[in-house]
Amino acid sequence: MFLIAGLGNPGKEYENTRHNIGYMALDAYADAYGIDVNSRKFKAFAGKGMAEGEKVILIKPLTYMNLSGEAIREACEYYKIDPEEELIVIFDDIALPVGNLRVRPKGSAGGHNGIKNIIACLGTENFKRIRIGVGEKPSRMDLADYVLGHFTKEDMEAEKEACKNAIEAVNMLMAGKTEEAMNKFNRKVPKKEEE
Repeated sequence: MFLIAGLGNPGKEYENTRHNIGYMALDAYADAYGIDVNSRKFKAFAGKGMAEGEKVILIKPLTYMNLSGEAIREACEYYKIDPEEELIVIFDDIALPVGNLRVRPKGSAGGHNGIKNIIACLGTENFKRIRIGVGEKPSRMDLADYVLGHFTKEDMEAEKEACKNAIEAVNMLMAGKTEEAMNKFNRKVPKKEEE
């Protein structure tokens, strides 16, 4: 059994913002496998189903980004999930170009408050994660304003592609193909005009 968490902020005003790419990727995953993520439990929207022969629990924490760990800890405790083996977290990364993925088996928070809180709540940084690039913030712009800003139409197209790639990356991680997933996805995706 795997717990797959997509990070974001609840509420209409946060839909399609950079900080919510984790929610968007989780929704894409749920759609791909016909899983309904509308039950309210563990301070999250949650849903259960099967994907690639594995039982999966999908959650979108409703605690707001900075307290994501509370919902994840509750779900892990309830389902007796071993975070080091059976947890996959999907979230935004401003250090990566728009639409690029970075798969990691573990690591530090790298300045991401949601991940910082998950590490604090679980007492380990050894959990699998998929970071989705939302692009670097413009130098004069406040970080909060940037991550809570909406994607441009062009960026949205790239992010839809990234969400598709995230589905494949999740499945590779569940199958124990971490190295293969890193080799496949941890490279720069060229922008359309560069191809």
